[in-house]
Amino acid sequence: MITLRELSFGYRGQPPLGTLSGCFNQGSLTAVIGTNGSGKSTLLKTLAGLLPALSGSFRIAESGKNALGYLPQLSEFDRQFPVSVCDLVLMGCLPHRGILRGISAEWRNRAMQALEAVAMAEYAHQHIGKLSGGQLQRILFARLLLMQSPLILLDEPFTGIDAQTTRTLLRIIRRLHAEGRTILAVLHDLDVVEEYFPQVLQLANGGHRWGASQSILTNRPKERAFPPLRSVVS
Repeated sequence: MITLRELSFGYRGQPPLGTLSGCFNQGSLTAVIGTNGSGKSTLLKTLAGLLPALSGSFRIAESGKNALGYLPQLSEFDRQFPVSVCDLVLMGCLPHRGILRGISAEWRNRAMQALEAVAMAEYAHQHIGKLSGGQLQRILFARLLLMQSPLILLDEPFTGIDAQTTRTLLRIIRRLHAEGRTILAVLHDLDVVEEYFPQVLQLANGGHRWGASQSILTNRPKERAFPPLRSVVS
């Protein structure tokens, strides 16, 4: 799905934060972990096309306007943007329809279904500025559901939100993974990583470890961060 060839990522004029070669396979679910400043968010921004690679290259197998869904850190989102909850979710259909074409009743129904999936349908006509951080993150996940992107990049999706919302979003991630999406998520909670993410990319001091969670996260106490997820019905 994503092939990296000696990809160096970081910021111009500064030493690279890391260099990677390898492949995120189709349908893989990978947690990107590491200390602050190790380049986790920078890597995702590079893969999303928001930052240029310092050297090397990467290739995303899928193409098209909806090939990639990127969710930045919640703190980077402008909550004063003048839009309702439903309209924000409907932005997820723009890669499919374009800006100039009207929104059909079918897409509005899909948007409401996505809101129901994150338990936010009752807020459909509310301004996003009135939402809590957890509520806004649910809305942004609903937009991802509407986008139907085969590749999803999540930058710290659980930071600053409550445990109940985290459980809801983990169910959404499991649902997307079951549908065959390729998912990369920057995470800090290693209990969540060990419980729910089969693959891990660990960044540290310009180096990295990449492989199965069980082999990367060794000698850790087996504490369950959240109860087991129930099966999700689409």
